[in-house]
Amino acid sequence: MSVEPKRGSEWTVHGERVVDDSRRAVLSIADVELPDGGRFEQYVLRIPAAAMVIVLDDDERVLMMWRHRFIVGRWVWELPGGYLDPTEDSMACAEREVEEETGWRPRKMEKLISFQPMVGTIDQQNIVYLARGADFTGAEPDINEAERIGWIPLEEIQQLIDDGTIVGAGSVSGLLALLLRKATGKL
Repeated sequence: MSVEPKRGSEWTVHGERVVDDSRRAVLSIADVELPDGGRFEQYVLRIPAAAMVIVLDDDERVLMMWRHRFIVGRWVWELPGGYLDPTEDSMACAEREVEEETGWRPRKMEKLISFQPMVGTIDQQNIVYLARGADFTGAEPDINEAERIGWIPLEEIQQLIDDGTIVGAGSVSGLLALLLRKATGKL
């Protein structure tokens, strides 16, 4: 097995020590060296992958959750989704999370986009799916997840992003990918 040669701008990692290890996050400090020889410690956070779903109905409305995020101290609209269990398929996780959090079961789903939200500090793959339609299961949404569930018209999404009502990386990235598809006629 050949090793790819190091590139000029690539950092060297001399080691990494775990500071805290929990079910949902591993915080460590990496000893890194820059190409110019500068050396320092960098915090690294490793978090399980997450899957989210844009559920789009026939009237081009998006299923979203109105919830309070204490870390930023704000009420925001978010897509349903959550962490993958260790051996769970991302699409199965996405379907499960929509139903648990909203009481709606998504229909036909396809992968829309995958990304890393903070590639300089956090290792967490985010996968956003697009579901076309959903069936109400009759179950009440989880009160621990959202104050209310709403169907937001697609034409209002950009304004909600612009005014800071939709701020989460997964929601913003997924919704912008959807709006791009629509603008290019690929929706």
